[in-house]
Amino acid sequence: MQLKEIDKERYSKRFKQLFIGASVVMLSIALVVSQLLILLAGNPEGANFALNAAGAATAAVVAGYLIRRYRHGPWMYELMYVWQLKQELNRIYRKQKAVKAAMQEGNRDAMVIMNFSYQGSKQLYHLDNNTITMDELNKAVTELSALIEQHPFSVELTDYQPELLEQF
Repeated sequence: MQLKEIDKERYSKRFKQLFIGASVVMLSIALVVSQLLILLAGNPEGANFALNAAGAATAAVVAGYLIRRYRHGPWMYELMYVWQLKQELNRIYRKQKAVKAAMQEGNRDAMVIMNFSYQGSKQLYHLDNNTITMDELNKAVTELSALIEQHPFSVELTDYQPELLEQF
């Protein structure tokens, strides 16, 4: 995976639209299905929790299907990119302890991985307006840059490949 330029305003707008759209679809389907199930097989005393839960589950399945069906379309490009970036950053995070230890020992691949992680996190924080931990992240980037300068190799953002994580 490589980092790509994403229009923050378009991403934010589409994320909100998707959230609202999915909520409306799920609410509508859940209400309709629940009411139909209650009408057909409901308890007159009002104990219809299972039928309401079935309506909510049906709505979740339909919304999930629609998102999955249209996820590769151009409208979903920014949303899917951010989702994939979060997935990749989570993969790195799960192995971060071993990667950071190797990085301190001068392992170039570990430095490439952490460079991607830091730059990807910066992009993600920018897109999500998360400025709370940006100072800490900038400090980690500076420390990594200093560590890279101590070695006779260069580390570029485009050097990152997901397969690098397999060795840790």
